[in-house]
Amino acid sequence: MRTISLGLMIGLLSIAASHTWAGKQDAVLLKEAAQNSVLVRDIVKYADETGVTLTGRISKHLHGDHYEFQDQSGSIVVEIDDDLWQQARLSVGDSVRLIGEVDTHRYKPTDIEVIKIEKYGHQ
Repeated sequence: MRTISLGLMIGLLSIAASHTWAGKQDAVLLKEAAQNSVLVRDIVKYADETGVTLTGRISKHLHGDHYEFQDQSGSIVVEIDDDLWQQARLSVGDSVRLIGEVDTHRYKPTDIEVIKIEKYGHQ
């Protein structure tokens, strides 16, 4: 009996944990981002996991998948997976339109996790 109770408890906890970290699906973020075309300075007004669209340029490669994105209002760190970077054939300095998810943190500044990116305007 004790083994069954323990197994049931572990199962329930793992289900709860998986739902806690699930986050929003890309389709929901894309829909939100279509309504939230924002400037970097306005990102602080948005809640964690909100979809946003930003237009500007990739100003610097920081490390790994992390880049500095800049628009006329300021700069913010964006996380761009290698597959998105390569698919869009991006280079530092490119003007881009990106769709991403606001990612707030307890001990570091807010950043953007990019889910879609494309070159924008004239190079």
